[in-house]
Amino acid sequence: MKKLKGLLLTEGMHGMISQVEGLAKALDLDFTHHKVELNNFWKLIPPKLTPISNKVYKDFYAPNYDIIISCGRKSVVPSIYLKKNSQKNIINIHIQDPKVNLKHFDIIVTPEHDGVTGDNVISSKGAIHYLTEQEISSSKEYLASRLDNKKNYLGLIIGGPNKYYSYSNLIIERVLLKVKKISELNKLQVIAIPSMRTPKNIITMASEILGENHIVINEVDKRAYLSTLAISKYLVVTCDSTSMISEAAITGKPVYVEELPAKKNDYRFKKFRDLFTKLNIIKKLDENLEDWTYKKLDESNRIAKEIQEKIY
Repeated sequence: MKKLKGLLLTEGMHGMISQVEGLAKALDLDFTHHKVELNNFWKLIPPKLTPISNKVYKDFYAPNYDIIISCGRKSVVPSIYLKKNSQKNIINIHIQDPKVNLKHFDIIVTPEHDGVTGDNVISSKGAIHYLTEQEISSSKEYLASRLDNKKNYLGLIIGGPNKYYSYSNLIIERVLLKVKKISELNKLQVIAIPSMRTPKNIITMASEILGENHIVINEVDKRAYLSTLAISKYLVVTCDSTSMISEAAITGKPVYVEELPAKKNDYRFKKFRDLFTKLNIIKKLDENLEDWTYKKLDESNRIAKEIQEKIY
């Protein structure tokens, strides 16, 4: 059977790309990805006040497609416009709350903690993503030559500043010193992995504080990230990214979350963490590490099956 063609629309951020590509892969689409850019002052206007017009966004070539998967505020209007003006019966799927009438989309996929409901809404536990167990396992040996094979490993996955959490030197210094102390108490080797949002000065600080007995990856390296997920006995993720916490949950390993001081109301993040705590996936980081198990979370494939039942 010939694969359906997918057009993926995002603002280009890693978390969004991971979600649309994760769903596209789970749906077995032949897909292309396009970064959406809005024109002029439309960048500042919420989708519900934006006209459904191709004048809102910078025009781009869209190859033949059967399904649109969009994610993020800027991709809402292009997805609706392309469906409305297509000569084909296009299915459009939006990930996250589009903040417009939900009927503009065939399917909405939103995290359970967002509280969005509707006949065409499918709720996910956390963020869907593009990681698979097979891909993680195949990268297991990538960091082998740099590891102390007499120790177990603690993977420290570092996010970056956003509108809810700052990454001041003082705050991150405390986090790194805490992780270093935990590693010494438990005889672990730390593997620190940066994300696309991690500032360069934080990566430098991690190298200085953790020292030469631990590993700090100096740039975004997907294979190093996958290898860390595969080999770590414990995973520690900063609280600013629901995407990275959700990705860690596919491993079934203990996931600790290091909570940072919020600079504004982080209610949605807390609601997400409360859900993952109830699912026994995460715990707050302290000096006493423990082992526990939970059902591995693979929401991309679960949701893809629901979508297939609805559209085929």
